Amino acid sequence: MNIYKNSDVEAIEVEPGRKRRLIHTDNLMMVVWDFTGGPWENPDAPHSHPHEQVTYIVEGEVLFFLGEEKQRLNPGDMVAIPANLPHSIQLVSAHVRLIDSFTPLRQEFL
Repeated sequence: MNIYKNSDVEAIEVEPGRKRRLIHTDNLMMVVWDFTGGPWENPDAPHSHPHEQVTYIVEGEVLFFLGEEKQRLNPGDMVAIPANLPHSIQLVSAHVRLIDSFTPLRQEFL
């Protein structure tokens, strides 16, 4: 059984102010992100990938850029991102926790 217990898994700092924890099956990945250091003056550079993505805002506030659209998202809000659509975020609050789900797996995260 593939079980993730928060107390047993150390977050990986992928760069300053950005930590992630993840769990996956053969075809689906979930990533918990913690961002600190907000509010940010500017958004991240847009990026895209061939994976479908769904994001859930757990804590904090972000500006979410999806293609040409921009939305302020709060805890409980969700966004679905089609494959290959450029997107980025900008922290509005000091700390943000997001949950991203991807299919297929983001092999570069493993």
